[in-house]
Amino acid sequence: MPWVILLVSAAFEALWATALGRSNGLTQWGPTVVFVAGLAASMGGLALAMRQIPVSVAYAVWVGGGGALTVTYAMATGDEEASVAKVILLSGIIACTIGLTFLKSPSGRDLSESHAHDV
Repeated sequence: MPWVILLVSAAFEALWATALGRSNGLTQWGPTVVFVAGLAASMGGLALAMRQIPVSVAYAVWVGGGGALTVTYAMATGDEEASVAKVILLSGIIACTIGLTFLKSPSGRDLSESHAHDV
């Protein structure tokens, strides 16, 4: 369940980033309200997920996933020009983020294990 929460939280990151860009410096009420709500949901989800997912992995997934979704949405809506190079680079971000979740720490512990007791 923490992984689902984390991925939904990354989607909310893309939502608030897009809304912030459309808020005209927080002067447009609609996008500003979406920004604030999306930010709260995104941060709240990240905090919940980090109870069971190490911060190094959770933050990388949150930032990488949210960033990739933000750019993908911008390309899909025509706000940003799509290109093969962008798709390749976005694929690299996603691949590296996924790769981080499978790494072992220097101590040999699986980084995907819960480390809540370490805090």
